[in-house]
Amino acid sequence: MEELKDEEILTQSLKDPSRFSIIVDRYQDAFLRTAFNVVRSKQEAEDIVQETFAKIYTHGAKFTPQPGASFKSWAYRILMNTSFTHYQKVKKTGGKTEYLDALLYDERDPTAETIDFAGIHDAKTQVADVIEKMPKHLGRLLTLYYLEDKSYKNIAEIEDVSMSTLKMRLFRAKRLFKKISGE
Repeated sequence: MEELKDEEILTQSLKDPSRFSIIVDRYQDAFLRTAFNVVRSKQEAEDIVQETFAKIYTHGAKFTPQPGASFKSWAYRILMNTSFTHYQKVKKTGGKTEYLDALLYDERDPTAETIDFAGIHDAKTQVADVIEKMPKHLGRLLTLYYLEDKSYKNIAEIEDVSMSTLKMRLFRAKRLFKKISGE
């Protein structure tokens, strides 16, 4: 099984779901680290990864290899979109979710293990490529909100727009991001 490509395993898993566990085994640890870097919560990272694998399996029949893009980049794009959506939900609730420092509670910090820099780089490259294809004003909003962690209020001041205008533009930007990224 080690010599089979991810794309082949995904195709086989559509007929034999037990084969999907091979993909889970290959990507679970790296996905957990990447999701943890976005949400900073082990439990939420686990939820995101579980949701990501469900999306990969559910949409597996739609996967078609693209020139210059592999299964890995497609899977990481789904992971990043799922992480961003989850992060946005947490921010909308006003940060009512409390993140505890794992080191204070003797839990293992998932980032302490070997970091999959290639996977993180692939994901960041994918996100940057999608933002690059977007109109500058919408890409800038996503960058400020998700990557620079600015609040609605700060972004509205920076962009010199009303709060309702900002919310509508962020909605459009997120919708366009999903459309361009192909999820």
